Amino acid sequence: MSTIFGSTDLLPQVRRGAGAGGHQRNIWRLRLAKWLSCSERMSQRADLRAIADNPHLLADLGLTRDEALEQANTPFWR
Repeated sequence: MSTIFGSTDLLPQVRRGAGAGGHQRNIWRLRLAKWLSCSERMSQRADLRAIADNPHLLADLGLTRDEALEQANTPFWR
C-alpha cells in the first residue's frame, strides 16, 4: 500500500495486558450497559402504567389491568 496507514512501522505498538487498562474499560462498559438496561425498564414500566386504563391497548398486549399494574409496579432492578 502506498498510504501512510499501509505501513505498520509508523503506528505505535500497543500491548494489552493487566496494566494496559483493558479490564477497567470493560467494567465501565458493563456498568453503562446495566444502567441503560435499568433505564429502559423504567421507561417501559412507566408506559405500561400510562396505558393501564385503556382496555383496547391492554387487549392488544393480552394483559388485564391488574396484570399491567402489577408489572408496572415491579422495581426497575428486577
